[in-house]
Amino acid sequence: MSPALEHPSSLGSDQARGLLKALADPLRLKIIEALSGGERCVCDLTAELALSQSRLSFHLKVLRECGLLEDRQEGRWVYYSLRPDRINALRAWLALLEQNCQTPARQCCD
Repeated sequence: MSPALEHPSSLGSDQARGLLKALADPLRLKIIEALSGGERCVCDLTAELALSQSRLSFHLKVLRECGLLEDRQEGRWVYYSLRPDRINALRAWLALLEQNCQTPARQCCD
């Protein structure tokens, strides 16, 4: 990460890369969108997204491991929800990129 992008409340470039990589998959984006309305049970997600349990579990694991999701178990069911703090951290990282990309170049030496 360049020194200009360092900020105590933002993600490191490795963390941001992990989040962006997880979000780059179209199916994982559908999962994120399905969870944008709040916590959901795995059984609801499999039905809504027309996915097998194993395929959904793989993608949920990727999203959980990068920190975008949290889960809780109740009986035999697992419920997933988005972690707004991680979404906000990614937003802050992107905002720093946006802010810094507008800095004009220094004058070149002749």
